[in-house]
Amino acid sequence: MNTENTESSGPTENAESVVLGDVEVIRVVEWQGPFGPARGIVPAAGPELWRENEDWLAPDHWAPDDDSAVMALQSWVLRSGGRTVLIDTGVGDGRERPGSPQFHRRQGDFLGRLERAGIRPEDVDVVVNTHLHADHVGWNTHEVDGEWVPTFPNAQYLLPAADDFHFGPENAYGNGLQEDDRLVYEDSVAPVHRWGRSLLWDGTHRIDEHLTLESAPGHTPGSAVLRLASGGERAVFVGDVLHSPVQILDPSCDSCFCLDAGQAAASRRRVLGRAADERELVVPAHFGGAGAAEVRREGEGFGLVRWAAYGRG
Repeated sequence: MNTENTESSGPTENAESVVLGDVEVIRVVEWQGPFGPARGIVPAAGPELWRENEDWLAPDHWAPDDDSAVMALQSWVLRSGGRTVLIDTGVGDGRERPGSPQFHRRQGDFLGRLERAGIRPEDVDVVVNTHLHADHVGWNTHEVDGEWVPTFPNAQYLLPAADDFHFGPENAYGNGLQEDDRLVYEDSVAPVHRWGRSLLWDGTHRIDEHLTLESAPGHTPGSAVLRLASGGERAVFVGDVLHSPVQILDPSCDSCFCLDAGQAAASRRRVLGRAADERELVVPAHFGGAGAAEVRREGEGFGLVRWAAYGRG
């Protein structure tokens, strides 16, 4: 599937929001639609797993007619403690991504969508990159007079140290396995360092009294989740620990994008286990539809309690 450099319309055109304790959560969707063959995205999830759960996977997460995984490119904005925190920054515009046709030289309206949700670039205090893949760091920067500069001029960018090493020049841009990794680092990560806006972290990092980052490696070496705890409400923004709801049912199923399958599955099971035990709302980076879910333990896996409900922003 190719996004063909277009934006979605309809229900995802406007931002959606919910308040958890003292934190407002705003969802900003950059794009949503069929992304590729379902078993290409989650290879270990057999056809029976999709068919047996068609009643709730379709149409928001699976298109049965052509067996496509339906996914979203989206960011989450948290208003917490008087500050504005942006989780992941999408694909970006005008990027050279020859290895990812759906992202290559894309043009979109991400900043316009943020502005319509009441968020200007200068308003953002903290940018969180859950990991350093192309679709999570693209709007870290924008081009001005031929130079990539930070899009959010007043923000501190929180980058996982393990990812920065893996994808950076010290490790020769991910051991040189993917040319896109070098391009992503050079146009979306390195400029943030040059402008003195970055903070590398590892293990855990407390953003404020409500928000904490925690490492959840496997998808990438520094893949992270962000936990929200405020006024008795709980949520965990899991980035790419999950790509599809079938991974809730069977956490052993990795996506095709995971660099360390065993470690990714262990992180997924740990994150989902805590979410089930502590009633944390699970908020993945790429779920369409409601975009977030409550989960419960079921046998060796997990099940869906309900999808989250949002109001219009």
